[in-house]
Amino acid sequence: MKYLKFLLVGIFFGIVMVKSEAVSWYRIYEMFRFEAFHMYGIIGSAVVLGIIIVAYIKKNHMKSIEGKEILFNPKDRSWPRYILGGTIFGFGWALAGACPGPMYVLFGTGVYSILIVIGGALLGTYVYGLLRDKLPH
Repeated sequence: MKYLKFLLVGIFFGIVMVKSEAVSWYRIYEMFRFEAFHMYGIIGSAVVLGIIIVAYIKKNHMKSIEGKEILFNPKDRSWPRYILGGTIFGFGWALAGACPGPMYVLFGTGVYSILIVIGGALLGTYVYGLLRDKLPH
């Protein structure tokens, strides 16, 4: 019962992803070929909405469900690491046809071949955990 709210938010997220066609391999293909604005519109809307919500949270010193003030720590501004990480993420997204959120939505809709991609993502995360201390940060 404690985690019911997370399950409900996840189901809502999945429905929104499917209805907006954000999990469609064809929409992702169009995006990477610069043939349609659909996915850029979804991503751009999410970025703008995120900026507005974060500004609102900071301005009003909002608190989390646990009653603690929500704080945003400054990020490292070393841009080469973001270029490299974004490139790797983009290649994975283009090759798999899905980024991490939609992978689980696709599984929930019955696209069981996505389990190969989920397995690869989990393996990559595990390998990163093993090598993290040896990588430049």
